[in-house]
Amino acid sequence: MLIVTIRNIICFAVLVLMIPIMALASLLIFFEDGLPIFFRQERLGKNKKIFTIYKIRTMKNDAPQLGTHAVSKIFLLRIGKLIRKIKLDEFPQLINVIIGDINLVGPRPGLVSQEILLCEREKKNIFKINPGITGLSQILGYDMSNPEKLSEVDLIYMNNKSKYVDLMILLGTFFSKYRNKIALKLGVNLNMERNEDV
Repeated sequence: MLIVTIRNIICFAVLVLMIPIMALASLLIFFEDGLPIFFRQERLGKNKKIFTIYKIRTMKNDAPQLGTHAVSKIFLLRIGKLIRKIKLDEFPQLINVIIGDINLVGPRPGLVSQEILLCEREKKNIFKINPGITGLSQILGYDMSNPEKLSEVDLIYMNNKSKYVDLMILLGTFFSKYRNKIALKLGVNLNMERNEDV
């Protein structure tokens, strides 16, 4: 409980520190494509509980409501590419962490409509743990376009979950050398066709 409390205090502090940068991004999004600034979408969490995830919007308002990997790049805002590159769009998910919907690290939560992914994760009992803002499959380049492989990597994470592994995944979200390190440790191939938009 103490660890969760400390984590939530840190998440809240990071959100406060990021307000100026997110405010600037919000202005740029508004001038390019209007409101809303934030993107909300229903996702599947622990025990398949449906929750609403929060992100900074990087797609145009008329973009289809699909997984990011399935949406054409023509719907990406001009400022959206930079926002994704520096992971700024992910920071509002710290609200989800504080609420308890997700952890910092875990399998990326899928959409309710992704039935094949749901089925593959059910087979491997992935829904028994909380999803995360970032995860092993994400940093190694496995996205939701391959539900079977994604679920396999999720299972590897679940079977090797530890504070050390979570730390390496957090670092690997931003620095490539840690991706190689964790891939070698867990015996997972680094997908050379990395998808930054998982």
